[in-house]
Amino acid sequence: MSRFFGQIRQAGYVVPDIEAAMDYWSRVLGVGPFFYNPKVPIRNYRYKGETHEPHNSVALANSGPLQIELIQCRNDVPSMYKDFTDAGHSGLQHVAYWTSDYDADLERLLAEGFKPVMSGEVGERGRFIYFDTHYHPGTVIELSEVAGPKGEMFRLIREASEGWDGKDPVRPFPDLTKLAAANR
Repeated sequence: MSRFFGQIRQAGYVVPDIEAAMDYWSRVLGVGPFFYNPKVPIRNYRYKGETHEPHNSVALANSGPLQIELIQCRNDVPSMYKDFTDAGHSGLQHVAYWTSDYDADLERLLAEGFKPVMSGEVGERGRFIYFDTHYHPGTVIELSEVAGPKGEMFRLIREASEGWDGKDPVRPFPDLTKLAAANR
């Protein structure tokens, strides 16, 4: 447990081949099932103050309470993921802390001197922000809002991993719009 942020809830790996990574994690490590989205719909994406339209493929699975995120960039949009691969790295790029009180936690981190680099939204009340904490590979910090449908999706993914029998190792992402309607 981090004395600053609470539990690390997600380990984010930037990989050159997400299909091969899902196969390795599920077949060799027994982690799964992975929920895969070939193009995550990111709204309000910003990198170093500028807006862009990233095309990232993402796969999510749990190993106990820890979520494993696999990320492959499919275009050359500026991002901390691209910075990571351009520096010659592959593997663990960030750790994420989850919050249901995003505004308060963000305000606290900004007051403590954390500098935002990359941010956006995945679904309603699914904001995220990455901070300039890349002091060595794998140490970027993400704050991820889980108050809305994204949090419900994360719960469903965790539950699917409990007692997983190895069948259907890759599944589609749940539909966030349907989760949003169920949350109202």
